[in-house]
Amino acid sequence: MVPAMDQVLAAGNSRAVVESEPFSGHRLELGGLIALFGVAGALQFSIAAAQILLTLALVCWIGLILVRHERFEAPQFFWPLAAYAAITLVSSAFSIDPRVSVIDSKQLVLFLIVPLVYRLATGSRGLTLTTVVLSAAAAAALFGIFQYAILHYDDLGRRPQGTLGHYMTYSGLLMLVIGVALARVLFGRGERTWAALVIPALAVAVALTLSRNAWVGALLAAALLLAMKDFRLLALLPVVAAAFFLVAPSIMMARFHSIFDMKDPTNRDRLAMVREGAHMIRDHPLTGVGPNMVIRVYPEYRDPDAIEKLNPHLHNVPLQIAAERGLPALAIWLWFIVTLTGDLARSFREGQHRFLAAAGLAAVVAMLAAGLFEYNFGDSEFLMLFLIIVTLPFAADHSANGSLKSEV
Repeated sequence: MVPAMDQVLAAGNSRAVVESEPFSGHRLELGGLIALFGVAGALQFSIAAAQILLTLALVCWIGLILVRHERFEAPQFFWPLAAYAAITLVSSAFSIDPRVSVIDSKQLVLFLIVPLVYRLATGSRGLTLTTVVLSAAAAAALFGIFQYAILHYDDLGRRPQGTLGHYMTYSGLLMLVIGVALARVLFGRGERTWAALVIPALAVAVALTLSRNAWVGALLAAALLLAMKDFRLLALLPVVAAAFFLVAPSIMMARFHSIFDMKDPTNRDRLAMVREGAHMIRDHPLTGVGPNMVIRVYPEYRDPDAIEKLNPHLHNVPLQIAAERGLPALAIWLWFIVTLTGDLARSFREGQHRFLAAAGLAAVVAMLAAGLFEYNFGDSEFLMLFLIIVTLPFAADHSANGSLKSEV
Protein backbone atom coordinates (compact mmCIF):
# COMPACT_ATOMS: atom_id res chain seq x y z
CA MET A 1 0.00 0.00 0.00
CA VAL A 2 1.13 3.58 -0.64
CA PRO A 3 1.80 5.43 2.61
CA ALA A 4 -0.49 8.35 3.41
CA MET A 5 1.01 11.72 2.53
CA ASP A 6 1.45 12.78 6.15
CA GLN A 7 3.19 9.47 6.93
CA VAL A 8 5.47 9.91 3.93
CA LEU A 9 6.27 13.42 5.05
CA ALA A 10 7.15 12.26 8.54
CA ALA A 11 9.08 9.13 7.57
CA GLY A 12 11.13 10.71 4.82
CA ASN A 13 12.10 13.93 6.54
CA SER A 14 15.58 13.83 8.04
CA ARG A 15 14.97 17.32 9.40
CA ALA A 16 12.11 16.47 11.76
CA VAL A 17 9.68 19.28 12.25
CA VAL A 18 9.75 20.32 15.88
CA GLU A 19 6.75 21.79 17.65
CA SER A 20 8.28 25.24 17.86
CA GLU A 21 8.81 25.53 14.10
CA PRO A 22 6.50 27.93 12.27
CA PHE A 23 3.70 26.05 10.53
CA SER A 24 4.65 27.77 7.27
CA GLY A 25 7.73 25.50 6.97
CA HIS A 26 5.61 22.38 7.27
CA ARG A 27 3.12 23.67 4.70
CA LEU A 28 5.88 24.61 2.27
CA GLU A 29 7.43 21.16 2.52
CA LEU A 30 4.11 19.38 2.09
CA GLY A 31 3.13 21.64 -0.80
CA GLY A 32 6.47 21.13 -2.52
CA LEU A 33 6.26 17.38 -2.08
CA ILE A 34 2.74 17.18 -3.49
CA ALA A 35 3.76 19.34 -6.44
CA LEU A 36 6.81 17.14 -7.06
CA PHE A 37 4.63 14.02 -7.10
CA GLY A 38 2.37 15.85 -9.53
CA VAL A 39 5.34 16.59 -11.80
CA ALA A 40 6.32 12.90 -11.87
CA GLY A 41 2.81 11.89 -12.88
CA ALA A 42 1.90 14.76 -15.21
CA LEU A 43 5.09 14.42 -17.26
CA GLN A 44 3.62 11.46 -19.08
CA PHE A 45 0.50 13.35 -20.11
CA SER A 46 1.19 17.09 -20.40
CA ILE A 47 4.46 19.03 -20.39
CA ALA A 48 2.53 22.24 -19.65
CA ALA A 49 0.96 20.78 -16.49
CA ALA A 50 4.30 19.29 -15.44
CA GLN A 51 6.10 22.61 -15.84
CA ILE A 52 3.44 24.49 -13.86
CA LEU A 53 3.73 21.96 -11.04
CA LEU A 54 7.53 22.12 -11.22
CA THR A 55 7.37 25.89 -10.81
CA LEU A 56 5.19 25.46 -7.72
CA ALA A 57 7.56 22.84 -6.30
CA LEU A 58 10.59 25.09 -6.88
CA VAL A 59 8.84 28.04 -5.21
CA CYS A 60 8.00 25.88 -2.18
CA TRP A 61 11.58 24.54 -2.03
CA ILE A 62 13.12 28.02 -2.15
CA GLY A 63 10.65 29.23 0.45
CA LEU A 64 11.52 26.26 2.66
CA ILE A 65 15.23 27.11 2.46
CA LEU A 66 14.51 30.70 3.45
CA VAL A 67 12.08 29.88 6.26
CA ARG A 68 14.27 27.19 7.85
CA HIS A 69 17.58 28.87 6.97
CA GLU A 70 18.83 25.69 5.29
CA ARG A 71 21.97 25.33 3.23
CA PHE A 72 21.77 24.56 -0.47
CA GLU A 73 22.53 20.86 -0.85
CA ALA A 74 22.84 18.61 -3.90
CA PRO A 75 24.47 15.28 -4.79
CA GLN A 76 27.96 15.39 -6.31
CA PHE A 77 26.82 14.82 -9.88
CA PHE A 78 24.93 18.13 -9.79
CA TRP A 79 28.17 20.12 -10.01
CA PRO A 80 29.16 18.79 -13.46
CA LEU A 81 25.62 19.67 -14.53
CA ALA A 82 26.12 23.19 -13.19
CA ALA A 83 29.39 23.44 -15.13
CA TYR A 84 27.59 22.17 -18.23
CA ALA A 85 24.98 24.92 -17.76
CA ALA A 86 27.72 27.54 -17.47
CA ILE A 87 29.55 26.44 -20.62
CA THR A 88 26.22 26.34 -22.46
CA LEU A 89 25.78 30.02 -21.67
CA VAL A 90 29.29 30.68 -22.97
CA SER A 91 28.40 28.84 -26.16
CA SER A 92 25.23 30.93 -26.41
CA ALA A 93 27.25 34.13 -26.16
CA PHE A 94 29.41 33.06 -29.12
CA SER A 95 26.49 31.61 -31.07
CA ILE A 96 25.62 32.50 -34.64
CA ASP A 97 22.47 34.04 -33.14
CA PRO A 98 23.08 34.70 -29.41
CA ARG A 99 19.53 35.86 -28.72
CA VAL A 100 17.94 32.64 -29.97
CA SER A 101 20.57 30.50 -28.22
CA VAL A 102 20.11 32.26 -24.87
CA ILE A 103 16.34 31.82 -25.09
CA ASP A 104 16.82 28.13 -25.92
CA SER A 105 19.04 27.78 -22.85
CA LYS A 106 16.03 28.23 -20.57
CA GLN A 107 15.93 24.44 -20.44
CA LEU A 108 18.92 24.63 -18.09
CA VAL A 109 16.47 25.58 -15.32
CA LEU A 110 15.38 21.93 -15.35
CA PHE A 111 18.71 21.02 -13.72
CA LEU A 112 17.24 22.44 -10.48
CA ILE A 113 15.17 19.25 -10.35
CA VAL A 114 18.26 17.58 -8.87
CA PRO A 115 18.52 19.65 -5.64
CA LEU A 116 14.71 19.82 -5.47
CA VAL A 117 14.35 16.03 -5.45
CA TYR A 118 17.39 15.68 -3.18
CA ARG A 119 15.71 17.87 -0.56
CA LEU A 120 12.11 16.72 -0.82
CA ALA A 121 12.07 13.07 -2.01
CA THR A 122 13.81 11.69 1.06
CA GLY A 123 13.42 8.29 2.70
CA SER A 124 10.24 6.38 1.88
CA ARG A 125 9.07 9.23 -0.31
CA GLY A 126 11.23 7.79 -3.08
CA LEU A 127 9.18 4.58 -3.09
CA THR A 128 5.94 6.56 -3.16
CA LEU A 129 7.18 8.72 -6.01
CA THR A 130 8.14 5.68 -8.08
CA THR A 131 4.65 4.30 -7.48
CA VAL A 132 3.24 7.52 -8.90
CA VAL A 133 5.55 7.22 -11.92
CA LEU A 134 4.60 3.57 -12.50
CA SER A 135 0.88 4.27 -12.20
CA ALA A 136 0.99 7.21 -14.61
CA ALA A 137 3.07 5.21 -17.07
CA ALA A 138 0.64 2.29 -16.90
CA ALA A 139 -2.23 4.60 -17.82
CA ALA A 140 -0.18 6.19 -20.62
CA ALA A 141 0.80 2.75 -21.93
CA LEU A 142 -2.79 1.54 -22.00
CA PHE A 143 -3.82 4.66 -23.89
CA GLY A 144 -1.05 4.07 -26.43
CA ILE A 145 -2.21 0.47 -26.91
CA PHE A 146 -5.75 1.81 -27.40
CA GLN A 147 -4.44 4.22 -30.06
CA TYR A 148 -2.79 1.34 -31.90
CA ALA A 149 -5.63 -1.17 -31.66
CA ILE A 150 -8.70 1.06 -31.98
CA LEU A 151 -7.59 4.35 -33.55
CA HIS A 152 -5.21 2.68 -36.02
CA TYR A 153 -2.01 4.44 -34.99
CA ASP A 154 -0.28 1.50 -36.63
CA ASP A 155 2.19 2.69 -39.25
CA LEU A 156 5.33 4.83 -39.46
CA GLY A 157 3.30 7.89 -40.37
CA ARG A 158 1.02 7.58 -37.36
CA ARG A 159 2.35 5.92 -34.23
CA PRO A 160 1.09 5.69 -30.64
CA GLN A 161 2.12 8.78 -28.70
CA GLY A 162 -0.20 8.82 -25.73
CA THR A 163 -1.31 12.38 -24.99
CA LEU A 164 2.17 13.76 -25.76
CA GLY A 165 3.26 15.67 -28.82
CA HIS A 166 5.58 13.08 -30.31
CA TYR A 167 6.02 9.31 -30.28
CA MET A 168 9.76 9.70 -29.57
CA THR A 169 9.04 11.47 -26.29
CA TYR A 170 6.33 8.95 -25.41
CA SER A 171 8.54 5.93 -26.10
CA GLY A 172 11.51 7.51 -24.30
CA LEU A 173 9.52 8.06 -21.10
CA LEU A 174 8.13 4.52 -21.16
CA MET A 175 11.65 3.20 -21.75
CA LEU A 176 12.83 4.88 -18.54
CA VAL A 177 9.85 3.56 -16.56
CA ILE A 178 10.50 -0.01 -17.75
CA GLY A 179 13.86 0.23 -15.98
CA VAL A 180 12.19 1.55 -12.82
CA ALA A 181 9.59 -1.24 -12.84
CA LEU A 182 12.07 -4.04 -13.45
CA ALA A 183 14.47 -2.68 -10.84
CA ARG A 184 11.64 -2.63 -8.31
CA VAL A 185 10.74 -6.24 -9.10
CA LEU A 186 14.34 -7.44 -8.84
CA PHE A 187 15.67 -5.32 -5.98
CA GLY A 188 12.70 -3.89 -4.10
CA ARG A 189 12.10 -5.03 -0.54
CA GLY A 190 8.37 -4.96 -0.94
CA GLU A 191 5.48 -3.74 -3.07
CA ARG A 192 6.73 -5.52 -6.20
CA THR A 193 3.36 -6.76 -7.43
CA TRP A 194 2.23 -3.51 -9.04
CA ALA A 195 5.56 -3.09 -10.82
CA ALA A 196 5.37 -6.65 -12.16
CA LEU A 197 1.82 -6.10 -13.39
CA VAL A 198 2.61 -2.95 -15.37
CA ILE A 199 5.76 -4.24 -17.12
CA PRO A 200 3.86 -6.09 -19.91
CA ALA A 201 1.79 -3.00 -20.77
CA LEU A 202 4.90 -0.81 -20.80
CA ALA A 203 6.80 -3.24 -23.01
CA VAL A 204 3.93 -3.64 -25.48
CA ALA A 205 3.39 0.12 -25.71
CA VAL A 206 7.09 0.78 -26.39
CA ALA A 207 7.14 -1.94 -29.04
CA LEU A 208 4.08 -0.46 -30.77
CA THR A 209 5.72 2.96 -31.11
CA LEU A 210 8.19 1.41 -33.60
CA SER A 211 10.90 3.57 -31.97
CA ARG A 212 14.07 1.57 -32.46
CA ASN A 213 16.15 3.73 -30.11
CA ALA A 214 13.71 3.04 -27.27
CA TRP A 215 13.79 -0.68 -28.06
CA VAL A 216 17.58 -0.70 -27.79
CA GLY A 217 17.58 1.39 -24.63
CA ALA A 218 14.96 -0.72 -22.87
CA LEU A 219 16.66 -3.97 -23.86
CA LEU A 220 20.09 -2.90 -22.59
CA ALA A 221 18.62 -1.51 -19.37
CA ALA A 222 16.84 -4.81 -18.77
CA ALA A 223 20.02 -6.76 -19.55
CA LEU A 224 21.96 -4.66 -17.03
CA LEU A 225 19.39 -5.19 -14.28
CA LEU A 226 19.17 -8.94 -14.88
CA ALA A 227 22.97 -9.23 -14.83
CA MET A 228 23.15 -7.19 -11.61
CA LYS A 229 20.66 -9.54 -9.95
CA ASP A 230 22.08 -12.81 -11.29
CA PHE A 231 24.09 -13.15 -14.49
CA ARG A 232 22.23 -16.37 -15.28
CA LEU A 233 19.00 -14.39 -15.68
CA LEU A 234 20.31 -13.08 -18.98
CA ALA A 235 19.16 -16.41 -20.42
CA LEU A 236 15.63 -14.98 -20.21
CA LEU A 237 16.32 -12.45 -22.95
CA PRO A 238 16.45 -14.99 -25.82
CA VAL A 239 13.15 -16.41 -24.57
CA VAL A 240 11.58 -12.94 -24.62
CA ALA A 241 13.04 -12.31 -28.09
CA ALA A 242 11.60 -15.60 -29.39
CA ALA A 243 8.17 -14.69 -28.02
CA PHE A 244 8.48 -11.28 -29.69
CA PHE A 245 9.24 -12.82 -33.06
CA LEU A 246 6.29 -15.18 -32.75
CA VAL A 247 3.60 -12.59 -32.02
CA ALA A 248 4.94 -9.33 -33.51
CA PRO A 249 2.95 -7.91 -36.45
CA SER A 250 4.67 -7.66 -39.82
CA ILE A 251 5.32 -3.92 -39.61
CA MET A 252 7.11 -4.41 -36.31
CA MET A 253 9.26 -7.18 -37.72
CA ALA A 254 10.11 -5.03 -40.74
CA ARG A 255 11.08 -2.22 -38.38
CA PHE A 256 13.29 -4.59 -36.40
CA HIS A 257 15.06 -5.83 -39.52
CA SER A 258 15.63 -2.24 -40.64
CA ILE A 259 17.99 -1.77 -37.68
CA PHE A 260 20.58 -3.80 -39.57
CA ASP A 261 19.81 -2.51 -43.07
CA MET A 262 22.35 0.11 -44.13
CA LYS A 263 20.17 0.94 -47.15
CA ASP A 264 17.29 1.96 -44.90
CA PRO A 265 16.66 5.70 -45.47
CA THR A 266 16.69 6.62 -41.77
CA ASN A 267 19.94 4.73 -41.22
CA ARG A 268 21.53 6.47 -44.20
CA ASP A 269 20.33 9.83 -42.92
CA ARG A 270 21.82 9.20 -39.48
CA LEU A 271 25.17 8.24 -40.97
CA ALA A 272 25.05 11.44 -43.01
CA MET A 273 24.36 13.39 -39.82
CA VAL A 274 27.51 11.94 -38.24
CA ARG A 275 29.55 13.41 -41.09
CA GLU A 276 27.66 16.70 -40.89
CA GLY A 277 28.24 16.92 -37.15
CA ALA A 278 31.95 16.18 -37.58
CA HIS A 279 32.23 19.08 -40.03
CA MET A 280 30.43 21.42 -37.62
CA ILE A 281 32.79 20.41 -34.83
CA ARG A 282 35.80 20.90 -37.07
CA ASP A 283 34.71 24.45 -37.87
CA HIS A 284 33.52 25.34 -34.34
CA PRO A 285 35.49 23.14 -31.89
CA LEU A 286 35.42 25.35 -28.77
CA THR A 287 31.92 26.77 -28.52
CA GLY A 288 30.01 24.95 -31.27
CA VAL A 289 27.52 26.62 -33.57
CA GLY A 290 25.35 27.57 -30.58
CA PRO A 291 22.31 26.08 -28.84
CA ASN A 292 19.40 25.56 -31.26
CA MET A 293 21.62 26.56 -34.17
CA VAL A 294 22.11 23.16 -35.82
CA ILE A 295 18.88 23.61 -37.72
CA ARG A 296 20.02 27.06 -38.84
CA VAL A 297 23.35 25.87 -40.28
CA TYR A 298 22.14 22.46 -41.48
CA PRO A 299 21.73 23.46 -45.15
CA GLU A 300 25.36 24.66 -45.18
CA TYR A 301 26.66 21.32 -43.84
CA ARG A 302 24.13 18.98 -45.44
CA ASP A 303 25.83 15.79 -46.64
CA PRO A 304 25.28 14.66 -50.25
CA ASP A 305 23.90 11.34 -48.97
CA ALA A 306 21.46 12.95 -46.52
CA ILE A 307 17.81 12.05 -46.96
CA GLU A 308 16.04 14.88 -45.16
CA LYS A 309 16.54 18.42 -46.41
CA LEU A 310 16.51 19.78 -42.87
CA ASN A 311 17.02 18.29 -39.41
CA PRO A 312 16.51 20.14 -36.11
CA HIS A 313 19.23 18.07 -34.42
CA LEU A 314 21.72 15.31 -35.21
CA HIS A 315 19.91 12.39 -33.51
CA ASN A 316 22.94 11.58 -31.33
CA VAL A 317 23.50 13.06 -27.87
CA PRO A 318 27.35 13.32 -27.79
CA LEU A 319 27.49 14.48 -31.40
CA GLN A 320 24.76 17.08 -30.87
CA ILE A 321 26.41 18.47 -27.73
CA ALA A 322 29.82 18.77 -29.41
CA ALA A 323 28.43 20.37 -32.57
CA GLU A 324 26.05 22.68 -30.73
CA ARG A 325 28.12 23.64 -27.66
CA GLY A 326 31.71 22.61 -28.44
CA LEU A 327 34.14 19.90 -27.36
CA PRO A 328 34.66 21.39 -23.85
CA ALA A 329 30.91 21.05 -23.26
CA LEU A 330 31.04 17.43 -24.38
CA ALA A 331 33.94 16.78 -21.97
CA ILE A 332 31.93 18.28 -19.10
CA TRP A 333 28.86 16.22 -20.05
CA LEU A 334 31.01 13.07 -20.02
CA TRP A 335 32.29 14.14 -16.58
CA PHE A 336 28.64 14.31 -15.48
CA ILE A 337 27.92 10.82 -16.84
CA VAL A 338 31.04 9.27 -15.26
CA THR A 339 30.37 10.94 -11.88
CA LEU A 340 26.71 9.96 -11.91
CA THR A 341 27.39 6.35 -12.92
CA GLY A 342 30.15 5.92 -10.34
CA ASP A 343 28.03 7.37 -7.55
CA LEU A 344 25.03 5.23 -8.52
CA ALA A 345 27.19 2.10 -8.54
CA ARG A 346 28.55 3.01 -5.11
CA SER A 347 25.04 3.63 -3.82
CA PHE A 348 23.95 0.24 -5.16
CA ARG A 349 26.83 -1.51 -3.36
CA GLU A 350 26.81 0.41 -0.11
CA GLY A 351 23.54 2.34 0.21
CA GLN A 352 20.33 1.32 1.89
CA HIS A 353 18.13 1.78 -1.18
CA ARG A 354 19.48 -0.61 -3.81
CA PHE A 355 16.28 -0.61 -5.85
CA LEU A 356 16.48 3.14 -6.43
CA ALA A 357 20.18 2.94 -7.31
CA ALA A 358 19.50 0.08 -9.74
CA ALA A 359 16.70 2.10 -11.36
CA GLY A 360 19.10 5.04 -11.71
CA LEU A 361 21.74 2.87 -13.38
CA ALA A 362 19.13 1.45 -15.75
CA ALA A 363 18.06 5.00 -16.65
CA VAL A 364 21.65 6.00 -17.44
CA VAL A 365 22.21 2.94 -19.64
CA ALA A 366 18.88 3.44 -21.43
CA MET A 367 19.57 7.12 -22.02
CA LEU A 368 23.08 6.47 -23.36
CA ALA A 369 22.02 3.60 -25.62
CA ALA A 370 18.96 5.34 -27.05
CA GLY A 371 20.91 8.58 -27.18
CA LEU A 372 23.15 7.18 -29.89
CA PHE A 373 20.16 7.41 -32.23
CA GLU A 374 18.07 10.21 -30.73
CA TYR A 375 18.85 13.51 -28.94
CA ASN A 376 16.87 12.48 -25.87
CA PHE A 377 18.96 14.58 -23.44
CA GLY A 378 17.51 17.65 -25.16
CA ASP A 379 13.89 16.53 -24.75
CA SER A 380 12.41 18.39 -21.76
CA GLU A 381 9.97 15.67 -20.68
CA PHE A 382 12.63 12.98 -20.96
CA LEU A 383 15.24 15.07 -19.14
CA MET A 384 12.87 15.87 -16.29
CA LEU A 385 11.96 12.23 -15.63
CA PHE A 386 15.57 11.14 -16.08
CA LEU A 387 16.82 13.64 -13.48
CA ILE A 388 14.09 12.61 -11.03
CA ILE A 389 14.96 8.92 -11.34
CA VAL A 390 18.74 9.31 -11.01
CA THR A 391 18.45 11.66 -8.01
CA LEU A 392 16.12 9.48 -5.92
CA PRO A 393 18.76 7.08 -4.49
CA PHE A 394 20.90 9.98 -3.27
CA ALA A 395 17.90 11.69 -1.70
CA ALA A 396 17.00 8.47 0.12
CA ASP A 397 20.54 7.85 1.38
CA HIS A 398 20.85 11.50 2.32
CA SER A 399 17.81 11.07 4.53
CA ALA A 400 19.24 7.91 6.08
CA ASN A 401 22.08 9.96 7.51
CA GLY A 402 19.67 12.16 9.39
CA SER A 403 17.71 11.74 12.58
CA LEU A 404 14.88 9.74 11.03
CA LYS A 405 15.52 6.61 8.95
CA SER A 406 13.25 4.74 6.63
CA GLU A 407 13.75 1.92 4.18
CA VAL A 408 12.39 1.27 0.72
